[in-house]
Amino acid sequence: MNNDRPRFKRVVLKLSGEALMGELTFGLSPSVLAHVAASLKAFKDKGVQVIVVVGGGNIFRGLRCDEYGVGRVAGDHMGMLATIINSIALGQAVRHAGTAAAVMSAFKINEVALPYTVESAEKRLARDEIVIVGAGTGNPFFTTDTAAVLRAAELGADAVLKATKVDGVYDADPELNPGALRFDSITYRQVIDRGLKVMDLTAVSLAMDRRIPIIVFNLDAKGNMQRILAGEPVGSLISGEQR
Repeated sequence: MNNDRPRFKRVVLKLSGEALMGELTFGLSPSVLAHVAASLKAFKDKGVQVIVVVGGGNIFRGLRCDEYGVGRVAGDHMGMLATIINSIALGQAVRHAGTAAAVMSAFKINEVALPYTVESAEKRLARDEIVIVGAGTGNPFFTTDTAAVLRAAELGADAVLKATKVDGVYDADPELNPGALRFDSITYRQVIDRGLKVMDLTAVSLAMDRRIPIIVFNLDAKGNMQRILAGEPVGSLISGEQR
């Protein structure tokens, strides 16, 4: 595809907290933040509007709350706060790269983030700002993957780009099973029927209902986001049809 004609006009980029760690075992990798910020600037410079939804697993995972003697609702709230930390850090990195960014939150935390609404996000996107939304859906029991698809549905995004530490969708965990097979493309229904763990079923079901394609790719591989921008096949495509 011609690099002057980007494949998408508006996308949601889902960044897992684990992807933001890079080679670290906890926290945020400065080099990963800089890499993501530079890629987001490249998207903006090509006229693509980007909404970023960030996970928090590099700091705290609500699903592991029992290990800390914390109830599920409180644990999920702690996880949402972890996503706010990541969102603020990414916002600073994006601004350092020379691009305007608006950090928003799905619940009110006005001292550090703007309240998220569809209208406020649309206004920021119209100003050519990168919109970064933390706190997931703002509700416990919902993952940040579901939040990413929800924002894509609300804001009419062309696709969800799910950046992870693996290079696509596999039929088994490639870290545990070296013989796992990667799919170039797979349908929503196949992901659901096979019980694949690439995203939770709520997120996949919503994407299927709203016909929002999902591209799962490796954030660590340099140039992947630019290749997606250019329309090249990268990672695995989840959609209603197989390519």
